[in-house]
Amino acid sequence: MSVFAEVVVLALNADEVMEPLTRDDETRSWRGRFVPIESQWGRSFGLGWATEFERMRTRSGLLRHLESLAWPCPNSVQVLIHDQDDECFGLWMMHDGRLVEVPLPRTERFHLPAPPTDEFPPSPGYLLRTDEDRELPEQTPPERRDPRPAW
Repeated sequence: MSVFAEVVVLALNADEVMEPLTRDDETRSWRGRFVPIESQWGRSFGLGWATEFERMRTRSGLLRHLESLAWPCPNSVQVLIHDQDDECFGLWMMHDGRLVEVPLPRTERFHLPAPPTDEFPPSPGYLLRTDEDRELPEQTPPERRDPRPAW
């Protein structure tokens, strides 16, 4: 299954923490590397990094890995994730040492039922705007969702 996703990490004073994530590393559970987000004025922005994922399996464990890093300002860490079926970026922030999705006004994450076996990667669901004049899909009850983290 090919699912594209973009991930942006924003964090203050995190160049040293993010530098190893700008290189490929086969020992990580997720595959890929981040690139610094450059400003048109040089390094004046300097607090963002971005990456893209082509397949769901290549991103497994990303949020847990980011949680484990020694952030100089953990309360500044924000992770923006946009899957191909999302209508906007979702936002994850540090709360008690964990990256948790922060509900955004006028949006809702809709979850799919869990796959029949663990051979399929977990789905993050999809984030939809709720302020448009249209019918929204039926939400999967929590007990039928995949309990494995998608990220």
